[in-house]
Amino acid sequence: MPIRCDVVSVERVVFSDDVDMVIAPGVEGVLGILPHHAPLMTALVPGELIIRKAGQEDVYMAVSGGFMEVRPDRVTILADAAERAEEIDIERAEAARRRAEQRLKERPPGVDLVRAETALRRSRVRLKVARRRRRPPVVPRVEGPRKGEGE
Repeated sequence: MPIRCDVVSVERVVFSDDVDMVIAPGVEGVLGILPHHAPLMTALVPGELIIRKAGQEDVYMAVSGGFMEVRPDRVTILADAAERAEEIDIERAEAARRRAEQRLKERPPGVDLVRAETALRRSRVRLKVARRRRRPPVVPRVEGPRKGEGE
């Protein structure tokens, strides 16, 4: 029996479907949510959100924080920002990473270091998620018995 998952950002509904599992970056670590999970409410940190549905490829998203409410039959994620892997512009994310690294390295007067660190974390998450779509899915190898085994 699946669980309903809704991912909503300030701008739009990013995802809404019945799924088998949600893996989210909570403030105290990564949370795996299955149907009939105990109710909970938690803050999310910038990280990778993974949504699994049997027979389909995983959906990867970058979230930049927010909140997640879990009920036995529903997961609702209210994200500050959320992007699917295929929506992320790698060149822009790479440029944002370089800018944030430069600010942290140079530390010019008036630069908010916490904001620069947050920007760096967010850009790294976006790059990680975006690069997932470029990799072929990992398919387990199934081998028959080796020579001399099972004969």
